[in-house]
Amino acid sequence: MKGLKEAVDYVEKELNEKDAVREIALKASRDILRRSKEAIAMMHRGNDPIEILRKLREEHMALISTLKEHPELIYAGYVSDASQEFTEAIILYTIFYEHEIPSSRELKVDAGSYAMGLADVIGELRRSALEFLRNGDVNKAELRLSQMEEIYEQIMRLDYPSAIVNIRQKQDIGRALIEKTRGEIAISKRLMEVEKRL
Repeated sequence: MKGLKEAVDYVEKELNEKDAVREIALKASRDILRRSKEAIAMMHRGNDPIEILRKLREEHMALISTLKEHPELIYAGYVSDASQEFTEAIILYTIFYEHEIPSSRELKVDAGSYAMGLADVIGELRRSALEFLRNGDVNKAELRLSQMEEIYEQIMRLDYPSAIVNIRQKQDIGRALIEKTRGEIAISKRLMEVEKRL
């Protein structure tokens, strides 16, 4: 049939290119996930991960740039996961170091990944609050709780079907973590009062 081979040649070339880009995106996404987790762990240990975060921003920008010709790959699970973790690390840093929280536009992440990453910050703030409680610093634990509540209040505005952004479960988890943290802070305060009386 006339033109069939040429038509399939063209499709094969396009698919080969897409497959090559997918492989690059897969590796880059894994690296971004790993570095983001590393940066979060450093913050919890009291170390400043600014250099890792700078590198992360570069890697994320390079990934998004690579996918410009194949935007459908941006919504592949592995790229979304990397963007979420990247968002979580950057926002946690801005909270810990009291900088302005960047927008999804500034971070070059899609709205869904940004929302999911922001929701995950609640869990990291709880982790920080518990560390403050262990060290007897109830005031700082309460600050973390108020930050958790503020994020929760904002993500509750995102009431969309799961096909748009699958955030409902994270909203439920966020609420549970806040209630648990509030209870633990109240218990710590009571224990401190008892100790003072004794």
